[in-house]
Amino acid sequence: MSFLNYETAKNILFKFQPETAHTIAGCGLRILGHFPLCLRMIKNRYFVSYPSLKQDFFGRTFHNPVGLGAGFDKNGEYITSTPALGFGFTEIGTVTPKAQKGNPKPRLFRLVEQRSIQNAMGFNNKGSLYMLKRLKKLYFFDYPIGINIGKNKLTSEADALKDYETLIKAFKDYGDYIVINISSPNTPNLRDLQNENFIKAVFELAKSITSKPIFLKIAPDMTQERALEISLCAINSGASGIIATNTTIDYSLTSNAKDFGGISGALLREKSFEFFKALASQLHDKTMLISVGGIESADDVYRRIKAGASLVQIYSMLIYNGPSMLKEINEELIKLLKKDGYTNISQAVGADYRS
Repeated sequence: MSFLNYETAKNILFKFQPETAHTIAGCGLRILGHFPLCLRMIKNRYFVSYPSLKQDFFGRTFHNPVGLGAGFDKNGEYITSTPALGFGFTEIGTVTPKAQKGNPKPRLFRLVEQRSIQNAMGFNNKGSLYMLKRLKKLYFFDYPIGINIGKNKLTSEADALKDYETLIKAFKDYGDYIVINISSPNTPNLRDLQNENFIKAVFELAKSITSKPIFLKIAPDMTQERALEISLCAINSGASGIIATNTTIDYSLTSNAKDFGGISGALLREKSFEFFKALASQLHDKTMLISVGGIESADDVYRRIKAGASLVQIYSMLIYNGPSMLKEINEELIKLLKKDGYTNISQAVGADYRS
């Protein structure tokens, strides 16, 4: 698939409503997963593995640092196909204990001129039992997988901890890390859980259930000082790292925004980076950091690596650029590392803070 071919496919998909286009693309990825020869051919074209890009985390080798962000593969249905697109790892979910339909449609919108996406999906997914069945059938195991978990919409704030307990117990033997998602803007009052009492409780609970790495994903719509406070609380309570950031509800970024849902893509790039860098300047030597938000080039990735990210994630920009973007990022990243005299990407992590 050349870039031109993806442009042709994009032009067709963009004639459909965004959620319909996502369903069509997902169907294609599910079908592709049943054809190993085709998977290998596509993977050989897009997947970049090179010594300077390889890092080991959680007993797993990440062949390149660019992963697929949560929200694309909500039910763990595309895991087998994801490496063929060029991603070094994937994060599935957000999954909730019980299946739920999510928010009313329409709930997914393209901001084409701004190369961005606005979504108000609301954790629509088939539930934890379905996800478990998918993971048990998985035959492509040589690939790092994160599982992003969230509470059901109808679960009260008082009972939220029980939902996360259910999910941590369900997935403690699956995937390579778990992400506590309390930062989506699309579940009522979910962001209210971004407080020290809940964070302390959920991470202490998680560590009593599993030794698997547990991350906290945070929103960009709080002060940097507040983000640092809750991140330190999570780390001190057993978190293995921080993922920054989720989508934003800063609708001042564009006059084309709806007044609901979260914005991702190019509009989020600078806001996410500045937020991440402020946080990473204090945390890069204390915990593992994953950066996400509007990334689409090797320069984007490299500046986040140097700012303290060990890994990055992409979602919205894949929709606009296609899988050739992943290959271009990783090949250019190899050159950037070599230019600066690094033999491995881990040497560049946090370079901004070293004299």
